[in-house]
Amino acid sequence: MPVFQNILQAIGRTPMVRINRIAGPEDAAVYAKCEFMNPGGAIKDRMALYILDKAEREGKIKPGGTIVENTSGNTGMGVALWAAVKGYRCVFTMPDKMSSEKVNALKAFGAEVVVTPTNVPAEDPRSYYETAKRIHRELPGSFMLNQYHNKDNIEAHYRLTGPELADDCEKAGFRPDFFVAGLGTGGTMSGAGKYLKERYPQLRNIGVDPEGSVYLDYFKTGKMIQPHVYKVEGIGEDMLCGALDLSVLDDVRRVDDKESFVMARRLAREEGLFVGGSCGSAMHIAVELAKELGKGKNVLVIMPDSGSRYISKFYSDEWMKDNGFLDPSDRLGTVADLLGGKRPPVYTVKTTDRARDAVTQMKEHGISQLPVIEQPGNRPIAMLHEVDLLQALLEGRLKMDDSISGVMKPIAGIVTLRTPVSRLKELFSNDHVAIVKEGDQLTAIVTKIDLIEWLGTRMAVR
Repeated sequence: MPVFQNILQAIGRTPMVRINRIAGPEDAAVYAKCEFMNPGGAIKDRMALYILDKAEREGKIKPGGTIVENTSGNTGMGVALWAAVKGYRCVFTMPDKMSSEKVNALKAFGAEVVVTPTNVPAEDPRSYYETAKRIHRELPGSFMLNQYHNKDNIEAHYRLTGPELADDCEKAGFRPDFFVAGLGTGGTMSGAGKYLKERYPQLRNIGVDPEGSVYLDYFKTGKMIQPHVYKVEGIGEDMLCGALDLSVLDDVRRVDDKESFVMARRLAREEGLFVGGSCGSAMHIAVELAKELGKGKNVLVIMPDSGSRYISKFYSDEWMKDNGFLDPSDRLGTVADLLGGKRPPVYTVKTTDRARDAVTQMKEHGISQLPVIEQPGNRPIAMLHEVDLLQALLEGRLKMDDSISGVMKPIAGIVTLRTPVSRLKELFSNDHVAIVKEGDQLTAIVTKIDLIEWLGTRMAVR
Protein backbone atom coordinates (compact mmCIF):
# COMPACT_ATOMS: atom_id res chain seq x y z
CA MET A 1 0.00 0.00 0.00
CA PRO A 2 1.55 3.36 -1.01
CA VAL A 3 1.96 6.27 1.40
CA PHE A 4 -0.09 9.19 0.11
CA GLN A 5 0.93 12.82 0.34
CA ASN A 6 -2.62 13.74 1.38
CA ILE A 7 -6.04 12.13 1.75
CA LEU A 8 -7.15 13.25 -1.72
CA GLN A 9 -4.79 10.72 -3.27
CA ALA A 10 -6.80 7.95 -1.56
CA ILE A 11 -9.92 8.75 -3.61
CA GLY A 12 -10.86 5.88 -5.92
CA ARG A 13 -9.58 2.30 -6.09
CA THR A 14 -12.61 1.17 -4.11
CA PRO A 15 -13.31 -2.59 -3.81
CA MET A 16 -15.81 -4.51 -5.89
CA VAL A 17 -17.73 -7.18 -3.96
CA ARG A 18 -19.90 -10.06 -5.15
CA ILE A 19 -23.39 -10.24 -3.61
CA ASN A 20 -23.82 -13.72 -2.15
CA ARG A 21 -27.05 -13.92 -0.15
CA ILE A 22 -29.45 -11.31 -1.51
CA ALA A 23 -28.98 -12.66 -5.05
CA GLY A 24 -29.81 -16.38 -5.28
CA PRO A 25 -27.67 -19.17 -6.78
CA GLU A 26 -29.88 -19.37 -9.88
CA ASP A 27 -29.78 -15.59 -10.44
CA ALA A 28 -27.29 -13.63 -12.48
CA ALA A 29 -24.12 -12.71 -10.57
CA VAL A 30 -24.35 -9.27 -8.94
CA TYR A 31 -21.21 -7.24 -8.26
CA ALA A 32 -21.31 -4.11 -6.10
CA LYS A 33 -18.76 -1.31 -6.51
CA CYS A 34 -18.25 -0.04 -2.94
CA GLU A 35 -18.02 3.69 -3.55
CA PHE A 36 -19.01 4.36 0.05
CA MET A 37 -15.41 3.41 0.90
CA ASN A 38 -14.02 6.62 -0.60
CA PRO A 39 -12.44 8.95 2.01
CA GLY A 40 -15.48 11.23 2.06
CA GLY A 41 -17.84 8.27 2.16
CA ALA A 42 -19.33 8.59 -1.33
CA ILE A 43 -18.73 8.37 -5.08
CA LYS A 44 -19.02 12.17 -5.21
CA ASP A 45 -15.41 12.39 -3.99
CA ARG A 46 -14.33 11.49 -7.52
CA MET A 47 -16.34 14.24 -9.19
CA ALA A 48 -15.38 16.88 -6.60
CA LEU A 49 -11.68 16.06 -6.98
CA TYR A 50 -11.83 16.19 -10.78
CA ILE A 51 -13.80 19.43 -11.09
CA LEU A 52 -11.96 21.32 -8.33
CA ASP A 53 -8.47 20.27 -9.46
CA LYS A 54 -9.36 21.45 -12.97
CA ALA A 55 -10.82 24.73 -11.69
CA GLU A 56 -7.71 25.39 -9.59
CA ARG A 57 -5.42 24.70 -12.56
CA GLU A 58 -7.44 27.09 -14.71
CA GLY A 59 -7.36 29.82 -12.07
CA LYS A 60 -11.10 29.73 -11.38
CA ILE A 61 -10.39 29.12 -7.70
CA LYS A 62 -7.83 31.44 -6.15
CA PRO A 63 -6.17 31.41 -2.71
CA GLY A 64 -8.57 32.62 -0.03
CA GLY A 65 -11.56 31.93 -2.28
CA THR A 66 -14.93 30.38 -1.42
CA ILE A 67 -16.56 27.33 -2.99
CA VAL A 68 -20.37 27.38 -3.16
CA GLU A 69 -22.57 24.41 -4.07
CA ASN A 70 -26.08 23.05 -3.67
CA THR A 71 -25.86 19.45 -2.46
CA SER A 72 -27.83 16.59 -0.96
CA GLY A 73 -24.77 16.04 1.21
CA ASN A 74 -22.41 13.70 -0.59
CA THR A 75 -20.98 16.20 -3.07
CA GLY A 76 -20.62 18.58 -0.17
CA MET A 77 -18.50 16.04 1.69
CA GLY A 78 -16.21 15.56 -1.30
CA VAL A 79 -15.87 19.32 -1.74
CA ALA A 80 -15.35 19.91 1.99
CA LEU A 81 -12.64 17.25 2.04
CA TRP A 82 -10.83 18.89 -0.88
CA ALA A 83 -11.26 22.37 0.59
CA ALA A 84 -9.90 21.26 4.00
CA VAL A 85 -6.73 19.94 2.37
CA LYS A 86 -6.33 22.96 0.07
CA GLY A 87 -7.40 25.67 2.54
CA TYR A 88 -10.60 27.07 0.98
CA ARG A 89 -13.89 28.21 2.52
CA CYS A 90 -17.11 26.31 1.68
CA VAL A 91 -20.77 27.31 1.73
CA PHE A 92 -23.39 24.63 0.96
CA THR A 93 -27.14 24.73 0.52
CA MET A 94 -29.13 21.60 1.41
CA PRO A 95 -32.85 20.66 1.38
CA ASP A 96 -34.38 20.18 4.81
CA LYS A 97 -35.22 16.50 4.12
CA MET A 98 -31.53 15.57 4.38
CA SER A 99 -30.30 13.72 7.46
CA SER A 100 -28.82 15.63 10.40
CA GLU A 101 -25.74 13.41 10.07
CA LYS A 102 -25.01 14.96 6.67
CA VAL A 103 -25.40 18.52 7.92
CA ASN A 104 -23.23 17.91 10.98
CA ALA A 105 -20.56 16.08 8.97
CA LEU A 106 -20.18 19.07 6.65
CA LYS A 107 -19.91 21.40 9.62
CA ALA A 108 -17.24 19.12 11.10
CA PHE A 109 -15.06 19.96 8.07
CA GLY A 110 -15.59 23.67 8.74
CA ALA A 111 -18.21 24.22 6.05
CA GLU A 112 -21.16 26.58 6.38
CA VAL A 113 -24.55 24.98 5.66
CA VAL A 114 -27.72 26.81 4.62
CA VAL A 115 -30.84 24.60 4.95
CA THR A 116 -33.69 25.31 2.52
CA PRO A 117 -37.24 23.96 2.00
CA THR A 118 -37.57 20.65 0.13
CA ASN A 119 -41.11 20.97 -1.14
CA VAL A 120 -40.63 23.92 -3.52
CA PRO A 121 -40.03 23.94 -7.30
CA ALA A 122 -36.44 24.03 -8.51
CA GLU A 123 -36.90 27.54 -9.89
CA ASP A 124 -38.31 28.89 -6.59
CA PRO A 125 -35.93 31.45 -5.00
CA ARG A 126 -36.11 29.42 -1.77
CA SER A 127 -34.91 26.15 -3.38
CA TYR A 128 -31.43 24.93 -2.65
CA TYR A 129 -30.52 25.38 -6.34
CA GLU A 130 -31.53 29.06 -6.46
CA THR A 131 -30.21 29.82 -2.98
CA ALA A 132 -26.77 28.54 -3.98
CA LYS A 133 -26.83 30.69 -7.13
CA ARG A 134 -27.74 33.76 -5.08
CA ILE A 135 -24.92 33.16 -2.58
CA HIS A 136 -22.49 32.65 -5.48
CA ARG A 137 -23.57 35.99 -7.02
CA GLU A 138 -23.19 37.75 -3.68
CA LEU A 139 -19.63 36.45 -3.07
CA PRO A 140 -17.26 37.98 -5.64
CA GLY A 141 -14.59 35.55 -6.77
CA SER A 142 -16.43 32.50 -5.44
CA PHE A 143 -16.56 29.27 -7.45
CA MET A 144 -19.67 27.13 -7.92
CA LEU A 145 -19.31 23.54 -9.14
CA ASN A 146 -22.83 23.51 -10.60
CA GLN A 147 -22.77 19.70 -10.43
CA TYR A 148 -26.27 19.31 -11.89
CA HIS A 149 -25.38 20.94 -15.20
CA ASN A 150 -21.58 20.85 -15.39
CA LYS A 151 -20.34 18.57 -18.18
CA ASP A 152 -17.16 18.04 -16.18
CA ASN A 153 -19.33 15.90 -13.88
CA ILE A 154 -19.78 13.47 -16.79
CA GLU A 155 -16.14 13.74 -17.78
CA ALA A 156 -14.99 12.89 -14.24
CA HIS A 157 -16.80 9.57 -14.29
CA TYR A 158 -15.84 8.85 -17.90
CA ARG A 159 -12.15 9.30 -17.09
CA LEU A 160 -12.03 7.99 -13.51
CA THR A 161 -14.94 5.73 -12.59
CA GLY A 162 -15.60 3.97 -15.89
CA PRO A 163 -12.02 2.72 -16.50
CA GLU A 164 -11.74 1.55 -12.89
CA LEU A 165 -14.99 -0.42 -13.16
CA ALA A 166 -13.84 -2.07 -16.36
CA ASP A 167 -10.42 -2.90 -14.91
CA ASP A 168 -12.11 -4.49 -11.85
CA CYS A 169 -14.24 -6.66 -14.13
CA GLU A 170 -11.25 -7.71 -16.21
CA LYS A 171 -9.23 -8.66 -13.14
CA ALA A 172 -12.19 -10.68 -11.81
CA GLY A 173 -12.51 -12.46 -15.16
CA PHE A 174 -16.03 -11.45 -16.22
CA ARG A 175 -17.73 -9.10 -18.66
CA PRO A 176 -20.66 -7.07 -17.32
CA ASP A 177 -23.98 -7.50 -19.12
CA PHE A 178 -25.84 -4.77 -17.23
CA PHE A 179 -24.70 -1.62 -15.43
CA VAL A 180 -27.10 -0.24 -12.80
CA ALA A 181 -26.79 3.18 -11.18
CA GLY A 182 -29.12 5.63 -9.50
CA LEU A 183 -29.93 8.83 -11.37
CA GLY A 184 -29.27 12.03 -9.42
CA THR A 185 -27.25 14.63 -11.27
CA GLY A 186 -26.77 11.89 -13.86
CA GLY A 187 -22.99 12.20 -13.95
CA THR A 188 -22.16 8.65 -12.82
CA MET A 189 -24.38 6.94 -15.38
CA SER A 190 -23.57 9.40 -18.18
CA GLY A 191 -19.80 9.13 -17.72
CA ALA A 192 -19.16 5.62 -16.44
CA GLY A 193 -22.06 4.19 -18.46
CA LYS A 194 -20.72 5.71 -21.66
CA TYR A 195 -17.23 4.32 -21.02
CA LEU A 196 -18.52 0.85 -20.22
CA LYS A 197 -20.65 0.78 -23.37
CA GLU A 198 -17.63 1.65 -25.46
CA ARG A 199 -15.63 -1.12 -23.77
CA TYR A 200 -18.47 -3.68 -23.77
CA PRO A 201 -20.84 -2.99 -26.70
CA GLN A 202 -23.33 -5.64 -25.54
CA LEU A 203 -23.77 -3.94 -22.15
CA ARG A 204 -27.09 -2.33 -21.21
CA ASN A 205 -27.26 0.69 -18.90
CA ILE A 206 -30.17 0.78 -16.44
CA GLY A 207 -30.95 3.97 -14.55
CA VAL A 208 -32.77 3.86 -11.21
CA ASP A 209 -35.28 6.60 -10.41
CA PRO A 210 -37.28 7.02 -7.19
CA GLU A 211 -41.05 7.39 -7.28
CA GLY A 212 -41.76 11.14 -7.31
CA SER A 213 -38.82 12.03 -9.59
CA VAL A 214 -39.17 13.15 -13.21
CA TYR A 215 -36.55 11.02 -14.98
CA LEU A 216 -38.43 7.79 -15.73
CA ASP A 217 -41.44 9.48 -17.28
CA TYR A 218 -39.31 11.84 -19.32
CA PHE A 219 -37.16 8.96 -20.59
CA LYS A 220 -40.24 6.91 -21.58
CA THR A 221 -42.47 9.68 -22.95
CA GLY A 222 -40.38 12.78 -23.47
CA LYS A 223 -42.75 14.67 -21.17
CA MET A 224 -42.21 16.20 -17.75
CA ILE A 225 -44.46 15.14 -14.88
CA GLN A 226 -45.30 17.03 -11.72
CA PRO A 227 -42.70 15.78 -9.21
CA HIS A 228 -43.58 15.05 -5.61
CA VAL A 229 -41.55 14.66 -2.43
CA TYR A 230 -39.89 11.34 -1.61
CA LYS A 231 -37.63 10.41 1.30
CA VAL A 232 -34.70 8.56 -0.27
CA GLU A 233 -31.74 10.92 -0.61
CA GLY A 234 -29.17 11.47 -3.32
CA ILE A 235 -31.11 10.27 -6.37
CA GLY A 236 -34.02 11.56 -8.41
CA GLU A 237 -34.75 15.13 -9.44
CA ASP A 238 -37.59 17.59 -9.97
CA MET A 239 -35.88 18.99 -13.08
CA LEU A 240 -33.79 17.76 -16.00
CA CYS A 241 -30.05 18.01 -15.36
CA GLY A 242 -27.45 18.97 -17.92
CA ALA A 243 -25.15 16.32 -16.47
CA LEU A 244 -27.52 13.53 -17.56
CA ASP A 245 -26.99 12.17 -21.06
CA LEU A 246 -30.19 10.21 -21.78
CA SER A 247 -28.66 8.66 -24.92
CA VAL A 248 -26.41 6.52 -22.71
CA LEU A 249 -29.42 4.85 -21.06
CA ASP A 250 -31.11 1.69 -22.30
CA ASP A 251 -33.85 1.75 -19.67
CA VAL A 252 -34.96 3.47 -16.48
CA ARG A 253 -36.66 1.59 -13.65
CA ARG A 254 -38.53 2.93 -10.66
CA VAL A 255 -38.25 2.17 -6.95
CA ASP A 256 -40.18 3.52 -4.00
CA ASP A 257 -38.90 4.62 -0.60
CA LYS A 258 -39.79 1.40 1.19
CA GLU A 259 -38.05 -0.80 -1.40
CA SER A 260 -34.95 1.40 -1.13
CA PHE A 261 -34.76 1.42 2.66
CA VAL A 262 -35.61 -2.24 3.16
CA MET A 263 -32.93 -3.27 0.66
CA ALA A 264 -30.32 -0.98 2.25
CA ARG A 265 -31.05 -2.57 5.65
CA ARG A 266 -30.76 -6.03 4.09
CA LEU A 267 -27.38 -5.13 2.57
CA ALA A 268 -26.09 -4.31 6.04
CA ARG A 269 -27.58 -7.39 7.71
CA GLU A 270 -27.04 -9.99 5.00
CA GLU A 271 -23.97 -8.79 3.09
CA GLY A 272 -22.15 -6.64 5.65
CA LEU A 273 -22.37 -3.57 3.38
CA PHE A 274 -23.25 -0.49 5.44
CA VAL A 275 -24.74 1.68 2.73
CA GLY A 276 -27.13 4.57 2.09
CA GLY A 277 -30.70 4.52 0.84
CA SER A 278 -29.81 5.18 -2.79
CA CYS A 279 -27.62 2.06 -2.65
CA GLY A 280 -30.75 0.17 -1.62
CA SER A 281 -32.55 1.68 -4.61
CA ALA A 282 -29.89 0.55 -7.05
CA MET A 283 -29.52 -2.89 -5.49
CA HIS A 284 -33.30 -3.47 -5.52
CA ILE A 285 -33.27 -3.04 -9.31
CA ALA A 286 -30.03 -5.01 -9.72
CA VAL A 287 -31.53 -7.99 -7.88
CA GLU A 288 -34.73 -7.74 -9.95
CA LEU A 289 -32.59 -7.89 -13.09
CA ALA A 290 -30.53 -10.77 -11.72
CA LYS A 291 -33.67 -12.84 -11.18
CA GLU A 292 -34.97 -12.01 -14.67
CA LEU A 293 -31.65 -12.81 -16.38
CA GLY A 294 -30.76 -16.00 -14.54
CA LYS A 295 -27.47 -17.74 -14.03
CA GLY A 296 -24.62 -16.96 -16.42
CA LYS A 297 -25.10 -13.19 -16.71
CA ASN A 298 -23.38 -10.43 -14.74
CA VAL A 299 -24.86 -7.27 -13.23
CA LEU A 300 -22.64 -4.43 -12.07
CA VAL A 301 -24.16 -1.96 -9.59
CA ILE A 302 -22.87 1.22 -7.95
CA MET A 303 -23.10 1.63 -4.15
CA PRO A 304 -22.80 5.44 -3.94
CA ASP A 305 -22.66 6.32 -0.23
CA SER A 306 -22.30 5.19 3.37
CA GLY A 307 -24.96 4.18 5.87
CA SER A 308 -23.23 6.29 8.53
CA ARG A 309 -25.23 9.27 7.24
CA TYR A 310 -28.60 7.66 7.92
CA ILE A 311 -28.37 6.29 11.47
CA SER A 312 -31.20 8.56 12.62
CA LYS A 313 -33.28 7.73 9.55
CA PHE A 314 -33.94 4.36 7.90
CA TYR A 315 -31.47 2.46 10.10
CA SER A 316 -33.69 3.44 13.03
CA ASP A 317 -36.59 1.02 13.57
CA GLU A 318 -38.56 3.85 15.18
CA TRP A 319 -38.09 6.13 12.15
CA MET A 320 -39.06 3.31 9.78
CA LYS A 321 -42.16 2.58 11.83
CA ASP A 322 -43.13 6.26 12.16
CA ASN A 323 -42.90 6.68 8.39
CA GLY A 324 -44.89 3.54 7.61
CA PHE A 325 -41.99 1.51 6.25
CA LEU A 326 -41.80 -1.09 9.01
CA ASP A 327 -44.53 -3.18 10.56
CA PRO A 328 -44.25 -2.87 14.38
CA SER A 329 -43.99 -6.65 14.73
CA ASP A 330 -41.02 -6.70 12.34
CA ARG A 331 -38.97 -5.01 15.06
CA LEU A 332 -38.36 -8.48 16.48
CA GLY A 333 -35.87 -8.97 13.66
CA THR A 334 -35.51 -11.53 10.89
CA VAL A 335 -34.84 -15.24 10.61
CA ALA A 336 -31.20 -14.32 9.90
CA ASP A 337 -31.10 -12.53 13.26
CA LEU A 338 -32.58 -15.57 14.99
CA LEU A 339 -30.03 -17.92 13.45
CA GLY A 340 -27.17 -15.49 13.96
CA GLY A 341 -23.87 -16.89 12.71
CA LYS A 342 -24.98 -20.43 13.57
CA ARG A 343 -25.99 -22.89 10.87
CA PRO A 344 -26.73 -26.17 12.70
CA PRO A 345 -26.53 -29.26 10.46
CA VAL A 346 -29.78 -30.08 8.68
CA TYR A 347 -30.58 -33.79 8.53
CA THR A 348 -32.62 -34.87 5.52
CA VAL A 349 -34.10 -37.90 3.76
CA LYS A 350 -34.92 -38.73 0.16
CA THR A 351 -38.22 -40.07 -1.15
CA THR A 352 -36.57 -43.46 -1.75
CA ASP A 353 -35.30 -43.80 1.83
CA ARG A 354 -36.89 -46.46 4.06
CA ALA A 355 -38.88 -45.73 7.19
CA ARG A 356 -36.18 -47.58 9.11
CA ASP A 357 -33.53 -45.09 7.93
CA ALA A 358 -35.70 -42.12 8.92
CA VAL A 359 -36.39 -43.55 12.40
CA THR A 360 -32.66 -44.17 12.90
CA GLN A 361 -31.87 -40.54 12.03
CA MET A 362 -34.59 -39.17 14.29
CA LYS A 363 -33.41 -41.31 17.20
CA GLU A 364 -29.72 -40.59 16.65
CA HIS A 365 -30.10 -36.82 16.41
CA GLY A 366 -33.04 -36.30 18.77
CA ILE A 367 -35.30 -34.72 16.15
CA SER A 368 -38.95 -35.24 15.30
CA GLN A 369 -39.08 -34.12 11.67
CA LEU A 370 -36.94 -34.46 8.56
CA PRO A 371 -37.06 -32.40 5.35
CA VAL A 372 -37.41 -34.56 2.25
CA ILE A 373 -35.09 -33.39 -0.51
CA GLU A 374 -35.01 -33.96 -4.24
CA GLN A 375 -31.89 -35.43 -5.79
CA PRO A 376 -29.72 -34.28 -7.44
CA GLY A 377 -29.49 -30.98 -5.58
CA ASN A 378 -30.72 -29.94 -2.21
CA ARG A 379 -34.25 -28.74 -2.99
CA PRO A 380 -36.79 -29.44 -0.21
CA ILE A 381 -40.04 -30.94 -1.54
CA ALA A 382 -41.82 -32.33 1.57
CA MET A 383 -41.60 -32.97 5.31
CA LEU A 384 -41.54 -36.23 7.24
CA HIS A 385 -42.94 -35.96 10.78
CA GLU A 386 -42.42 -38.43 13.61
CA VAL A 387 -46.16 -38.37 14.40
CA ASP A 388 -47.08 -39.38 10.83
CA LEU A 389 -44.57 -42.25 10.87
CA LEU A 390 -45.99 -43.50 14.16
CA GLN A 391 -49.60 -43.26 12.99
CA ALA A 392 -48.86 -45.14 9.76
CA LEU A 393 -47.00 -47.91 11.61
CA LEU A 394 -49.80 -48.30 14.17
CA GLU A 395 -52.43 -48.51 11.43
CA GLY A 396 -50.40 -51.04 9.43
CA ARG A 397 -50.12 -48.71 6.42
CA LEU A 398 -46.34 -48.70 6.66
CA LYS A 399 -43.61 -51.23 7.36
CA MET A 400 -40.09 -50.34 8.48
CA ASP A 401 -38.62 -51.35 5.11
CA ASP A 402 -41.18 -49.36 3.07
CA SER A 403 -40.34 -46.08 1.35
CA ILE A 404 -41.26 -42.93 3.26
CA SER A 405 -42.94 -41.46 0.17
CA GLY A 406 -46.36 -42.62 1.31
CA VAL A 407 -46.27 -40.75 4.64
CA MET A 408 -44.41 -37.53 3.84
CA LYS A 409 -46.48 -34.31 3.91
CA PRO A 410 -46.35 -31.03 1.99
CA ILE A 411 -44.14 -28.33 3.48
CA ALA A 412 -46.37 -26.03 5.51
CA GLY A 413 -43.88 -23.22 6.10
CA ILE A 414 -41.08 -21.86 3.91
CA VAL A 415 -39.12 -18.76 4.87
CA THR A 416 -35.97 -16.94 3.80
CA LEU A 417 -33.27 -15.39 5.95
CA ARG A 418 -34.96 -11.99 5.57
CA THR A 419 -38.42 -13.19 6.68
CA PRO A 420 -39.55 -11.29 9.82
CA VAL A 421 -39.53 -13.40 12.98
CA SER A 422 -43.15 -12.32 13.53
CA ARG A 423 -44.12 -14.43 10.50
CA LEU A 424 -42.99 -17.63 12.28
CA LYS A 425 -45.91 -17.39 14.70
CA GLU A 426 -48.34 -17.81 11.80
CA LEU A 427 -46.34 -20.67 10.28
CA PHE A 428 -46.05 -22.54 13.57
CA SER A 429 -49.82 -22.59 13.89
CA ASN A 430 -49.80 -25.06 10.97
CA ASP A 431 -46.53 -26.91 11.53
CA HIS A 432 -43.80 -27.43 14.12
CA VAL A 433 -40.98 -26.38 11.85
CA ALA A 434 -40.15 -23.80 9.17
CA ILE A 435 -37.89 -24.52 6.22
CA VAL A 436 -35.27 -21.82 5.51
CA LYS A 437 -34.36 -21.52 1.83
CA GLU A 438 -31.89 -19.42 -0.17
CA GLY A 439 -33.03 -19.63 -3.76
CA ASP A 440 -34.10 -23.27 -4.20
CA GLN A 441 -31.59 -24.56 -1.67
CA LEU A 442 -32.37 -25.76 1.86
CA THR A 443 -30.06 -23.96 4.29
CA ALA A 444 -31.62 -24.42 7.75
CA ILE A 445 -34.73 -25.31 9.67
CA VAL A 446 -36.28 -23.32 12.52
CA THR A 447 -38.40 -25.00 15.18
CA LYS A 448 -40.67 -23.70 17.90
CA ILE A 449 -38.01 -24.36 20.51
CA ASP A 450 -35.47 -22.33 18.46
CA LEU A 451 -37.86 -19.37 18.53
CA ILE A 452 -38.60 -19.80 22.25
CA GLU A 453 -34.89 -19.92 23.14
CA TRP A 454 -34.10 -16.86 21.01
CA LEU A 455 -36.96 -14.81 22.46
CA GLY A 456 -35.87 -15.88 25.94
CA THR A 457 -32.35 -14.65 25.29
CA ARG A 458 -33.66 -11.28 24.08
CA MET A 459 -35.85 -10.89 27.14
CA ALA A 460 -32.90 -11.70 29.41
CA VAL A 461 -30.75 -9.05 27.69
CA ARG A 462 -33.45 -6.43 28.24
